[in-house]
Amino acid sequence: MYATINRTQRIASIIEKRRPLAEKIQGVEANLRSLSSALHYLEDHRNQLLTTVDDQNICESLQKIDFTAIQISIANELIALGKLQIRFCRDTLNIGVVGRARQGKSRLLQSLTGLTAAEIPDGDRQHCTGVRSTIQHNLRVDTYGEVWFYSEQSFLDEVISPYYEKLYLGAKPITITEFASNPLLPLPNNISGYAEPRAMYEHLTRYHKNLDKYRHLLREPSPRRISKDEIREYVAQDTSDGQRVFFNYLAVREVKIVCHFPNADVGKIALVDMPGLGDTGVGDEDRMMRTLGQDIDAALFVRMPKSSGDHWGDVDVRLYDTSRAALVDLPLELWSFMVLNQTDANYLKNGDNSNNCQDLAGDIARQHINVCECLTVNCANSEEANKLLDQVLDYLARKITDLDQKYAFSCQQRLMELQSEVNSELEKANKALGKLTDSDPGNTLFEMKFKEFWGGLKNELEKLLKELRQKREAEDTNFKQQVEATLETCRNDTEIPTIEEIEKRNNQDGGYGIAYGNYLNEIRAHLSKHFLSLDEGLKRSLDQVKSQVAEVLIEKASLGGLTEARGVEFIKAIAEQLPEQLISGKASELKFGFQMLADFELSYRGLIQHRIRQHLDGLTPNEAVTLQLATPPNAQQVLLNLKTAHTEAIYKCEKPLEDLLCEPSQAAFAIVEEFLDRILRVADLDIEWRIFLRQVRSQVWDEFKILAEQTRIQGKWINAIEQVTVANNLKLIQFLN
Repeated sequence: MYATINRTQRIASIIEKRRPLAEKIQGVEANLRSLSSALHYLEDHRNQLLTTVDDQNICESLQKIDFTAIQISIANELIALGKLQIRFCRDTLNIGVVGRARQGKSRLLQSLTGLTAAEIPDGDRQHCTGVRSTIQHNLRVDTYGEVWFYSEQSFLDEVISPYYEKLYLGAKPITITEFASNPLLPLPNNISGYAEPRAMYEHLTRYHKNLDKYRHLLREPSPRRISKDEIREYVAQDTSDGQRVFFNYLAVREVKIVCHFPNADVGKIALVDMPGLGDTGVGDEDRMMRTLGQDIDAALFVRMPKSSGDHWGDVDVRLYDTSRAALVDLPLELWSFMVLNQTDANYLKNGDNSNNCQDLAGDIARQHINVCECLTVNCANSEEANKLLDQVLDYLARKITDLDQKYAFSCQQRLMELQSEVNSELEKANKALGKLTDSDPGNTLFEMKFKEFWGGLKNELEKLLKELRQKREAEDTNFKQQVEATLETCRNDTEIPTIEEIEKRNNQDGGYGIAYGNYLNEIRAHLSKHFLSLDEGLKRSLDQVKSQVAEVLIEKASLGGLTEARGVEFIKAIAEQLPEQLISGKASELKFGFQMLADFELSYRGLIQHRIRQHLDGLTPNEAVTLQLATPPNAQQVLLNLKTAHTEAIYKCEKPLEDLLCEPSQAAFAIVEEFLDRILRVADLDIEWRIFLRQVRSQVWDEFKILAEQTRIQGKWINAIEQVTVANNLKLIQFLN
């Protein structure tokens, strides 16, 4: 009793210790997916490079990088880790019962679980178990079942489509309605005469013909809890008396049965009953392999020797080999048992086969069917069956931790080899673009270009300054034209009233003297407003010289690529681009120079207005120079005085304006000379230019556009390599200490 309790506790402890490992494996799976994604990104970039890089040596180096095999390995390892993770997540140790139909599997399971033929069918005539069942021991509940159904899509993908592929029946149905409404095509002539394809076709016909009897279940949520009495309806193909009237099993993926085993101290275990092999359902073998690979800790092969004489046949060897292939990381002989089902003379279907059991047990090794142990057991005898279970559980309690370690270590070892393979390809990738750019890309070329730029910039700007110096005493054409246009407007647009208007105004204001004074103010205000248009001429003059500077910078100094702006806006754009500091801790003289030129303006108010206003005093009432009205005044005298005062004011303004015609030329020279002082002649200006141009060299010189693209490509390549390197960190793929 103590040994049994101790075994139960050990099994529970083993299950509990598996969980942290399952969590670590989940992390490794996530990282492997990240690694695969990073490798895809790197490979895509490699393929792009092969279409853009002209260097033959680089192309050859890129072509040698091959991630195809690695991606296949990652996909395989994800499958393997998925199986391992499922194994370590389970709440039970699972024992699978495997065998061809009619060998006594169901009788063995009945003996072990206490269930009857109602829950574990054992029909006498044909294969009657249609669904994989997991039978879990639980002392605290009455027997019940849980049913997982296929969805319509998974049913088509996993059950129906393989028949179409295997039997060459044309296009697979896309929807369940399409499967239901279209008749099955006949078997192709080249296989229609063979027994196996015909039997497979009969299976498919059963699915097709009886779809209306189980189709509704494909839309049911899973799992569905069912009572003990309902279990047979979902796992069996026929009733207990052999009538084949059940079709629910066709929609069922899996059934779980919870009950309490006769041997109450078996602990947290489950028995997995797989449909008998030897039937001709397409996909049965694949489903068995998938179950063995991820859901089984120990396998029991059940074989009933014929009393009339028997031997290990090809079907036995093939079943063993198929099972062995289900889990290559853990040799089958370490976790499987052969159960020879012994029958006695009272068993009418077979008779006494004890001698035949001895013969097969003695011959099993020569057939290379290697198992932990070959045991002869009467599967229908509950006592013998439970002794068998005790032996298997004792073995698992002793060995399962070592088996888990072997299984996990095998996966871990392959992951480490995979990590090494990735590193090998990464080494090739790191070297592939080695000659695309040198260690200090374009430094020599930059110095040559800067020397050419610096000399050309100074020369061209000095030439411009020299031209402006020669013209600084000359009248500015733009300003002169604006002055002439403004004076002409002043002469023509006077707002001097007519005699009729003066008479009317006299009546309104209460006298000619008052009307005269008001008219003087209005005419002066109107005249002074005309002079505001001189701003336009001053702006054109200054914009012209700023544009001349911009043209030198764009055409002669090759700075046009820094912005699409031109003329005056070019100067502003460069001022905005320049950083506050080019030399650390020191305000940029270069930025100051460009900002100063961009902000500099000549205005009428600042340059001319004060010179004009003094000549408008003759239009100001009560000033000494203002013409006075005779006594008594009249409208004619008011009109004459207004015209005279207006004409004299314009005349007096002409002279100072003529004197100012050179001002824009002088201002242009002065601001350009100041600009040159700021951007060429201040100490360390060449350093500021050098720093700035190095930052924007690909925008200034075409040669650096190519170099910048190469640098960008290399940077992107290095970044892609880095992503793979991070994901390929050995610590991220280790789940064993």
